[in-house]
Amino acid sequence: MKRALIFLSLLAIAGSAVAENYLLSTPNTSLCLTAEVGKPLYFRYYGSRAEVDDIRAAGRMLKYDAYPAFGTLCDAPYAALVKQHDGDNATKFAVEKVEQTTLEELTRVSVWLRDTVHPNLAVKVNYSAYNDCDIIKINTEYFNEGKKPIVLQKYMSAVLPIQSDNCVLMQLDGSVKNECNESVIPLPVGVHNITTTTASRIAQYHNASFMLGLDGRLDETACPVIAGTLVWMGNSHFEFYNTLAARVPTLFMGGINPAASDYTLAGGKSLATPEMVFTYATNGKGEASRSLHRWARRHQLLDGTKSREILLNSWEGVHFDISETSMVDMTKDFAELGGELFVVDDGWFGDKYPRNGGSTSLGDWTIAPSKLPNGIRPLIDLAHNNGMKFGIWIEPEMVNTTSELYEKHPDWVLRHPDFEPTYGRGKSQLLLDLTNPKVQDHVFKVVDDLLSQYPDIYYIKWDNNMSMHNAQSQYLPKELQSNLSVDFTLALEKILKRIRAKYPEVVIQLCASGGSRLNYGFLPYFQEMWTSDQTDAYHRVLIQWGAMNFFPSNMLAAHVGSAYSKYTQRLMPIKYRFDVASMCRLGMEMVPSKMNAAEKEYAARAIAGYKTIRPVVQQGDLYRLVSPYEGKRDFTSLMYVTEDKDRAVLFAYRHLFKHDMSNIIIRLQGLNPDAKYAIREVTPEVEGKPVAIDGKVVSGRYLMEEGIVIPELVKGFTKNAPLGEVRAGNDFRSVVLELTKVN
Repeated sequence: MKRALIFLSLLAIAGSAVAENYLLSTPNTSLCLTAEVGKPLYFRYYGSRAEVDDIRAAGRMLKYDAYPAFGTLCDAPYAALVKQHDGDNATKFAVEKVEQTTLEELTRVSVWLRDTVHPNLAVKVNYSAYNDCDIIKINTEYFNEGKKPIVLQKYMSAVLPIQSDNCVLMQLDGSVKNECNESVIPLPVGVHNITTTTASRIAQYHNASFMLGLDGRLDETACPVIAGTLVWMGNSHFEFYNTLAARVPTLFMGGINPAASDYTLAGGKSLATPEMVFTYATNGKGEASRSLHRWARRHQLLDGTKSREILLNSWEGVHFDISETSMVDMTKDFAELGGELFVVDDGWFGDKYPRNGGSTSLGDWTIAPSKLPNGIRPLIDLAHNNGMKFGIWIEPEMVNTTSELYEKHPDWVLRHPDFEPTYGRGKSQLLLDLTNPKVQDHVFKVVDDLLSQYPDIYYIKWDNNMSMHNAQSQYLPKELQSNLSVDFTLALEKILKRIRAKYPEVVIQLCASGGSRLNYGFLPYFQEMWTSDQTDAYHRVLIQWGAMNFFPSNMLAAHVGSAYSKYTQRLMPIKYRFDVASMCRLGMEMVPSKMNAAEKEYAARAIAGYKTIRPVVQQGDLYRLVSPYEGKRDFTSLMYVTEDKDRAVLFAYRHLFKHDMSNIIIRLQGLNPDAKYAIREVTPEVEGKPVAIDGKVVSGRYLMEEGIVIPELVKGFTKNAPLGEVRAGNDFRSVVLELTKVN
């Protein structure tokens, strides 16, 4: 990596310091700061790419403290609150020096601030701008340069003043099996917070991401938008101040959740806060999403530009009822359908306490002889002999009280010595105390032992089914208990770095009761995430749509479940289920032998069809066309387009049937207006009978301006339902079309 370090110390000229402007630019955006020794660091601008003279001439130059501290303006929002060893918490930051670093992929400006009241405290504020995508990152580093400890009571990563008094906010809210619901509201006057508190399953209720429409609306294509997300595996806190003040009507702050997280920083020590990632788009939230996806694939997500395999996971099919016979049958059946990877989920382990339910065995990562008498080697070999790869499930951060590990090390769990602990899954699950170095070694050893013994394991599903209910460490001293949330997260990061240093190639999926860990902080260590335990396909449309506001499709695992959803008690046809899962990384979550012959025939064609469009779906630019959250909500459409605009894939879903429905016009986006595109239905419902538009050639301009009609989407089913399925009425129809540029 090319690296050049330029040290820019702001010198006094003629007895007075000189204020300098620092402009950081991406291909289409700019951020401007002003630094002067002895003065506060001032935030001046964030928006479309511009020069300082243009910003100033247009009247867009702000002058707002870029990192305000509690002390001199106690009635104003502050990003820093630090208690010194003598109890004093008054802080006044002033610029000390500026450093500029130029890397191959980005430019960074780091501004050192010194507390003029307590010179032992220094804070470095880092601003980074990428050269190949419209992403700017901000974070801070705290330094205690004294000998006595200080306590960080609030230590935000980033402050962003926003010149709009008419913002519309979108955030993602939900719960297990109902993640990533879009919530859109006008930003209320006053203070609005987005806060996560679960410490372990941090995205269970709220996601550490947001979008702001800046002119009173938030749409896909035609409004200025700021999007942000926090790169942090622990608790987060976002503050939006809508003050209606003329100077800075709206103010954003984001970072680690300071609640119950006073962080004691010993003398000579430092703490880096997580990075806050921002993008600015002039053409709606679709453009903002594409910028985040592009950055994720290129710079954050492990193996972000590689294709993901089509897998079958055993969980929804057999749950804990793992046996050699059932795993052999599922492997063979999936291979016949064209599958690429078979994953044995929960239920394979435990010697003294075989894993037959959620109440035992976590921590005892040995094969259960009663379930797999010949171990997993025959299953690995079987997968390979059938042209597939092999994966396995673990939950290494957890323990059950009924386990050999807990019998040996009851002091390794998080719990208060004076209270009965709150248990998780199975009413016996507890979270291991990752702040304990011995526990860190244990978690690493779980993975190391498995991969050392079976180096041809290709894939691991890493699960987490418990939040931090018992926020008390048996390892940390009493005076450092409030460090637990942060130190736990830093310890997890340390473990993951250690695993990746030894096993950089193994594919690891991150799961947390579904999508409860959807966060960019995990992406350097995991190739994909399990989006939700909800396998009802219609519900999945809503979840996947919400998640893809911030996260790229190739990191979101989506599986085809059974026709009957036990969670919603809905019946859905196999084509609809496959088409919904195909908008992300395709997989299956069922027992193939329970499918009838027509369903198996269709599944094999659908898997083969997905392989033809996989590069476009997993690496293309996303364009959301019709939202399931807006309008009549009976129809949804989106598409992916390759960077060269030579190929595209269109997904269209009709969820609700109404008698005598009118045809739906779908206007496409992202194509080359001067090109012509041949249209092909990827997997017709019945082989040899594609929709009417199949085989047609249409110009990109017409497809975008006037759109297409697919009459088959609004029709009811025939009396004799295709694929031999039982259907719940006429709901749930779908079409997937590939568009290829005609030379």
